[in-house]
Amino acid sequence: MSEESVFVCVDHVGYAVPNLDDAIKLHTEVFGWRLLHRETNEEQGVEEAMLGTGEQLPQNAQVQLLAPLRPDSTIGKWLEKNGGRGGVQQVCYRVDDIEKASQVLRERGVTLLYDSPKTGTGGSRINFAHPKSTGGVLLEIVEPAPGH
Repeated sequence: MSEESVFVCVDHVGYAVPNLDDAIKLHTEVFGWRLLHRETNEEQGVEEAMLGTGEQLPQNAQVQLLAPLRPDSTIGKWLEKNGGRGGVQQVCYRVDDIEKASQVLRERGVTLLYDSPKTGTGGSRINFAHPKSTGGVLLEIVEPAPGH
């Protein structure tokens, strides 16, 4: 018998990029994505953009572009480790209740990076599951801010 899923859907795929403006240009002008949101997150050490397509209904996944604000940020270190080249840095699953999801994941043996959620894009609440707990993929979990 399989365990019940704590996830709603794939929320987004996050790409580490060395230059946010160049990455936005590539994704919008070449790939046809649409810029939905851009912000600076000092706590996470990133400048980020969320991209979507078409009508962008709530269940549609997005693309997140993440550029480092400083070399010692998580994204800065990721880029350094990967020779300065961008690439897929994480996959994010959406949850309705991050506290409940975190509890269930911990009970199932998943190591979360933070004891309590941090603030993510647009005021969302986020946490990350360590790649050693997820088969080698950095997994972000997100509870969107009310109204998003």
